[in-house]
Amino acid sequence: MERLQKVIARAGIASRRKAEELIAQGRVRVNRKVVTEMGTQVSVNDVVTVNGQEIGREEKVYYLLNKPKQTICSVSDDKGRPTVLDCFEGVKERIFPVGRLDYDTTGLLILTNDGEFANLMMHPRSHLPKTYEVAVDGVFTDDMARILSNGIVIEEKRTLPADVAVLSRSKNKNRSVLQITIFEGRNREIRKMMEYFHCPVRRLARIRYGNLEIGNLRQGEYRKLRSYEIKKLTAMVSSDQSE
Repeated sequence: MERLQKVIARAGIASRRKAEELIAQGRVRVNRKVVTEMGTQVSVNDVVTVNGQEIGREEKVYYLLNKPKQTICSVSDDKGRPTVLDCFEGVKERIFPVGRLDYDTTGLLILTNDGEFANLMMHPRSHLPKTYEVAVDGVFTDDMARILSNGIVIEEKRTLPADVAVLSRSKNKNRSVLQITIFEGRNREIRKMMEYFHCPVRRLARIRYGNLEIGNLRQGEYRKLRSYEIKKLTAMVSSDQSE
């Protein structure tokens, strides 16, 4: 048995708080009866509908994908461009990406059908470490790395301190390769960091997310997350949000 609002959230319909609002508004039915009590418990045999639509009770699945370049982090695209779901032919569950990577960014992306898990991962107070390898034009100096590691102002807001390592730099080729770990989820943050130093990005890949690593997966390949990986990742986020 599970609380009704948790079942709705896990189905990806809404966050748990929004699910409580839907229940209070009388928009949720259990076995055809309107339910407005928050403590209502439901089983897998109960039929739950939201706004007249029965919610799915499929098994929860969690995948780690090495997102290919030039794919959209969405379940569909009105311009007909490839989406990350094109990598999952034969997967029957209605999965969706947790967060986003840019069109030209590759690397580690989680997809799931667990709405509650996804909301937890994307919560503004979640400061999971996310590590990227980035190749740029320009010679990225140790002074630049020090400034970036202390935080810089982007769009009138200072970034959180980051872990920055210069993996290689070449004056002859005028290129550098960095490894950067950030602890927030601002839109296009790594690219904007590099714009700050006038170092255009040539290649960007996310190689680590929390306790997860991309490993040997090639672009477009994926694997299921193991139960202990999910538990550890959830514990990392829950611990961070309780501080």
